[in-house]
Amino acid sequence: MRYLCLSLVILVSLVGVTWAQTPGGSLTVAILGEPPVLDPTASTSMEIARVFYDNVLQGLVKFNVKGEIIPALAESWKISPGGLTYTFALRQNVKFHDGSAFTAQDVLFKFERARDAKSGHMHPAYYRDITKIETPNATTVVFRLKQPNSEFMMNLARPESIIGPKNRVEEQKTHPIGTGPFKFVAWERGVGIRLEKFGQYYVRGRPYLDRVTFRFVPDQGAQLAALRAGDLDVLGVGVIPENALFVQQDANLKLITGTTTTEITVGMNNARPPFDDVRVRRAMQYAVNKDELVRAVMMGFGTKIGSHRSPGEWCYVDLSGMYLPDAARARALLSEAGYGPDNPLSFTFTLAAPYPYERRIGEAISAQLARVGVRARIEVVEWATWLSRVFRGADYQMTIIGHSEPNDIGIYANPDYYFRYNNTRFQETFSEYQRINDTKRACDLMKDLQRMLAEDAVNVWVMNGPYVSALRRNVMGWWTDQPTPSMNVTEVYLQR
Repeated sequence: MRYLCLSLVILVSLVGVTWAQTPGGSLTVAILGEPPVLDPTASTSMEIARVFYDNVLQGLVKFNVKGEIIPALAESWKISPGGLTYTFALRQNVKFHDGSAFTAQDVLFKFERARDAKSGHMHPAYYRDITKIETPNATTVVFRLKQPNSEFMMNLARPESIIGPKNRVEEQKTHPIGTGPFKFVAWERGVGIRLEKFGQYYVRGRPYLDRVTFRFVPDQGAQLAALRAGDLDVLGVGVIPENALFVQQDANLKLITGTTTTEITVGMNNARPPFDDVRVRRAMQYAVNKDELVRAVMMGFGTKIGSHRSPGEWCYVDLSGMYLPDAARARALLSEAGYGPDNPLSFTFTLAAPYPYERRIGEAISAQLARVGVRARIEVVEWATWLSRVFRGADYQMTIIGHSEPNDIGIYANPDYYFRYNNTRFQETFSEYQRINDTKRACDLMKDLQRMLAEDAVNVWVMNGPYVSALRRNVMGWWTDQPTPSMNVTEVYLQR
């Protein structure tokens, strides 16, 4: 009888697993902001990547939940000993969502456009070392580089490197066509984005779900109410701390907390007064109390940082103690720069409306700056306005936003980036880091880059943003960490 009971337990357990992963069903996910377009090669908005990366649009390779680079549209690849030739073997019999065949010509078109600085493709610098792209047959692509680039594979895994059908650039902005497990169905402006299972996906048995809807719900109170009522299944990103506590107390819900590569960054325009003066920028560092922000504003969620790198990333160096809170030191630096009680420092602090972490932290920082006599006038703008005016136009003095892309310290080597940081030594060091074949030396250079940014007080790096999402109990397979911005639903299923 004992062995019979044990056998029945095993049988029930196995049946339970089968039932739990029965395909089908619909999932509704809340996101905070509406993307300006739907093509990650046309805008750097992370909302695009969160919805479309690997769900709809894929590249040759991709990041998995551990941040590892794994095959996507390429089955395998070889790198020549000198690091100048990358040969990719493409998957065969892959279809785009419009039914057309994916071939090497689509790859050729994509990367010829990507490396053309006049094409409108985001971040052509990622591909500038490509000198030639060869397609000896329909399933092979060869990249030839002018010099070694230690970040080439990383760049091919980024959202900007997704591949669509050749010659369909404009269409991708509003009706993206990819090769992923889900196909795009509709973009209801101001409401959400709808995806459906792609029946010809090249991985058998994936995805599990039939439909996924990403709804734009910027109000955190409305998000939580809809989740508890069953109108939403997942709050995908940016759950505020007090809502996280409510979720933990609800038996029908569960909370996921994990790591990200997000640096919550107080950006200062280094080319515009008052932040073209390093003394003012350093004063900001001493005036901001990061421990207080993590404890009081974020209720302990988040880890303070001191440069543009997250603790989980390769060759991170902890510089969070470089500028400890010191009001007297902040006032002295401001005085050296010509500011004081009779001439207080005053500027506009621009916050993006959809993002609660950044808005709350920004408001708290404004109060901290007031303690040293600084007047930071808060201005809240819509996301589209922030992208056009702050990010693209650098028309701002101070702002705050989360930089979510992994290994993105190279943005500081671009003097036209919205921080307007122009340091030749940094640019040369970053270039050396990219070309080095010695892992230890490359790590040392990466640490030097982090220290250089901190010494120049380019920005105030507040904390590594936590990944906090809330789900209904029956939602399984959701990513617990965010090594790249992606609400990957390929293996998400509803427990029966």
